[in-house]
Amino acid sequence: QVQLVESGGGWVQPGGSLRLSCAASGFIFSTYRMRWYRQGPGKERELLASIGNIGMVTYYADSVKRRFTISRDNVKNTVYLQMNSLKPEDTDMYYCNAQKAWSEYWGQGTQVSVSS
Repeated sequence: QVQLVESGGGWVQPGGSLRLSCAASGFIFSTYRMRWYRQGPGKERELLASIGNIGMVTYYADSVKRRFTISRDNVKNTVYLQMNSLKPEDTDMYYCNAQKAWSEYWGQGTQVSVSS
């Protein structure tokens, strides 16, 4: 059974940091590209960051560049999103995504709230 389970979300004050994790199981994690997205109510889904199967980072959205860092551990089957200098506009539901050719999986999401 394929699972992507995000964790690490929560509430943080502006300027703070959070580290999201996405634990994968049920597929060969090391062969999939991994991505982080976010989406809020009534908003379009936004691709934040992408990392290749062996760890080469291939994309950051301008909105998070130099603040967020994507990484992965192919031994632990986990992808991470380190989020620094968080802003209120970063408040959203955050999702991880695994993709290889026609195969794609999504996690259930973790909520990030940034406010004072």
